[in-house]
Amino acid sequence: MGCFNVFCVFVFLDLAMNDVIQIRSASKRNVMTSAFIGFICLSLGTLALVVLPDIYYLIGIFFISLSIVAFIVAWVKYREPEYSFVLSKSEIIYRRRQGLWTVAWSNIQRIDIPTVRRGLDIEPLDMIAIKLKDYPKFLDATSTRLMSNILMEQRPLLLHSSEACSSGHCYSDDLLEDDYYKSQCGKEYKGIQAMFANRMNKLRQRLGYDLFVSAADLDRSEADFVSLLKSCQQHVVLTRK
Repeated sequence: MGCFNVFCVFVFLDLAMNDVIQIRSASKRNVMTSAFIGFICLSLGTLALVVLPDIYYLIGIFFISLSIVAFIVAWVKYREPEYSFVLSKSEIIYRRRQGLWTVAWSNIQRIDIPTVRRGLDIEPLDMIAIKLKDYPKFLDATSTRLMSNILMEQRPLLLHSSEACSSGHCYSDDLLEDDYYKSQCGKEYKGIQAMFANRMNKLRQRLGYDLFVSAADLDRSEADFVSLLKSCQQHVVLTRK
């Protein structure tokens, strides 16, 4: 997307007038709606069990089960941070219940929608991806609890990216990472940080990117969000010249 269009102008004004741009994820929406549905189902289930004849017993159990599911969904949504992304003039902050990661605009090499090859076709994934310039800067500013959670969540992504996994011959070793990593500058990492660095390196070799964010954590389409991030990055670069 070109820099001097209407979309970029609004981004520039927003960044110029405000310190940050806050993004509310799609998964955070409808907390009250889920809770209200749970309350209605609980009321109907209680009515069926207490007031109505025994013939409606199973219906009452069904509605109470639905209410439990709805309350759990509402609770999970409520526990997530109010904003999944905070875009400032210096960095991107990605927030999750388990913690956050931070990437400076100057540490981003590329932002785009990742793709996988299926036979002769190339299909986009329902997420956005970021390629970093420097791993240590990212590793030192990221919650290890969040790293651990992402490592578990990314297993399906490895199945997409590995030809062996796609053909049904995936081995468990491919889903595990070495707990030692040495960066190009010579800095050593162990434990979760090392495993996450090795995972980023593996995904970069297979998909071309290091960080992946699901579309559920965005407030718009993947293409529009990528355009937003690219415009913000370009604006930061221009203002620093």
